[in-house]
Amino acid sequence: MGVEANSIRFLAPESPTLNSGDAFFEHSEEVRDLISRRAYALFQLRGSVHGHDREDWLQAVSEILVEVPVDVEMTETGFTIRAAAPGFSQNELEVRVAPRSVCITGKRQDSSEPEVEESVDTQHRSSRIFRAVELPSEIDPASVSATVSDGILEIKVLRVGLGKRIPILANAASA
Repeated sequence: MGVEANSIRFLAPESPTLNSGDAFFEHSEEVRDLISRRAYALFQLRGSVHGHDREDWLQAVSEILVEVPVDVEMTETGFTIRAAAPGFSQNELEVRVAPRSVCITGKRQDSSEPEVEESVDTQHRSSRIFRAVELPSEIDPASVSATVSDGILEIKVLRVGLGKRIPILANAASA
């Protein structure tokens, strides 16, 4: 992940707080519900013994979500976002944009997912990604491109509100 000339790198927050009015709230709620159900199943597998809530939640997160490291570069005209998405094809990934953020979601089709209620002990392979990246300035949702190669998803977006440079033409004086 190289650096272009005149670019600035910054850390994207790991998980921005999403509220009901946010563009990606619905997606985040779906993922949270999956994690919640799995954490509850782990609680039941322990014999419904309290005191391990955090462990159950973190285990559920690790079983459901793949960690998505993100590198964001800001150039004079826009942003380049590179996200590690190993094992995900272009058909399994989705990129959504809002005026100041980008959301990366993905789901691998695993046909061997067991029913939680019937299992005594299970080991899951993470098969989803969800990452919302907040950007420091507004972007143009109509000018987004995304490519995936060798497990790296690259998203390029243009910033808006930069102000166009307008050429000034001389007006010929007429007498």
